[in-house]
Amino acid sequence: VQLQASGGGLVQSGGSLRLSCTASGSIFTINNMAWYRQTPGQERELVAVIDRGSNVNYAESVKGRFTASRDNAKKTVYLQMNRLKPEDTAVYYCKAWVVVGGGSGVVNIYWGQGTLVTVSS
Repeated sequence: VQLQASGGGLVQSGGSLRLSCTASGSIFTINNMAWYRQTPGQERELVAVIDRGSNVNYAESVKGRFTASRDNAKKTVYLQMNRLKPEDTAVYYCKAWVVVGGGSGVVNIYWGQGTLVTVSS
């Protein structure tokens, strides 16, 4: 199973970006999907987690500005980021709790490779 994240880039303060993360491989189903971010020297922090029913929990710092969504058929999770601030600058990672194919019922956790978001002031 692989997670491929995309959509990062350079944007001015107040701007918007949309991140995507698509899972591929031997997947029976995907339970929760999440976005994390990390800056140098800091621990990776949770940005948003979304369940199969598209119920979302957000970090306080992004509430009202970021929107997470998912397309279960496409095995993809999105993060729409609006009103970006310089402090949102980070490498953003997606994470998925995957029930692997084959009928075993095993749930493994996978991470995407990270995509850099840079917000200039």
